[in-house]
Amino acid sequence: MYAEERQQEILRLARADGRVDVMALAESLNVTAETVRRDLTVLERAGMLHRVHGGAIPVDRIGFEPALATRDTVLIGEKERIAKAALAELPDEGAIILDAGSTTAHLARLLPADRELTVVVNSPVLAATLGPKPNLTVLLLGGRLRGKTLATVDDWALRPLAEMYADVAFMGTNGCSIERGLTTPDTAEAAVKRAMIAAARRVVLLADHTKIGNDYLARFGEVSDLDLLITDNGIDAVLADEIGSTGVRVVKA
Repeated sequence: MYAEERQQEILRLARADGRVDVMALAESLNVTAETVRRDLTVLERAGMLHRVHGGAIPVDRIGFEPALATRDTVLIGEKERIAKAALAELPDEGAIILDAGSTTAHLARLLPADRELTVVVNSPVLAATLGPKPNLTVLLLGGRLRGKTLATVDDWALRPLAEMYADVAFMGTNGCSIERGLTTPDTAEAAVKRAMIAAARRVVLLADHTKIGNDYLARFGEVSDLDLLITDNGIDAVLADEIGSTGVRVVKA
C-alpha cells in the first residue's frame, strides 16, 4: 500500500469511527507506529485530522478549521495545477468573482494582465495581489474580516453581491459531497459563498482532492449548483464519477 493510499484509509477510518488510535492503526495496516505518526502528521498539515494523545480526530467532528497561513503550505503543487487549469475558464472580458481561499490565491497570481476584467473579491489578500495588475478593475467587498481565512463576511459583503451578475464565480470550499453539497465550517462565510454563487452565470469550484467527500457544518450550495469542478489527480475515482453523474464536468489537473 502506498503512503497516500494508507493515509486515505486512515482518514476513512477516522470519519467512520470518530477517532483513530496509533497502535490499532499500526496493527491493522501492518506498519510501524512511527509510520502511522508520520501519516497523521501529513493529514493534520493538510487540515484533515487533529492530533490528540495516542491518535487523531477528524476535523469535521470538532469544527476545526485550519488558518489560511497553514493551508497555504500544503498541496502547493496540486493547487498550482488547479489554478492553471482554471485559466481556461476566464472570459475574454467581463466580470469574475474570486472567492477567498488558498487555491483561488494561486489563480489570482496567474491572472493575465492582457484582458479587461473586473474582479470581485472578498479578501484583502487577493485584492493586494490583483491591484497592481494593469487592465484589471478590482472590487473589494467590505464587511467583517475573519481572522482565520482573511475573508470579509456579513451584511456589508452580502448587499453588493445581491446587485451583481458576473460571468464566472471561482469558488473554494472546505468540503464537497453528493450527500451534503458544498460546505464550510463558518455560517457567515457560507452566506457570502452562497451569494457569490447566486451572483454568477457560471460556477467553477477549485478544490484539491482532500476536500472531496468531506463535510462541514454550514452548507452553501449543492453539487448541482456547479458547472465545473477542477481538482487534482488524487481524487478518488468513485467520488469523481459520482460528481460527474450529476452533470457537473470534472477536470483533473
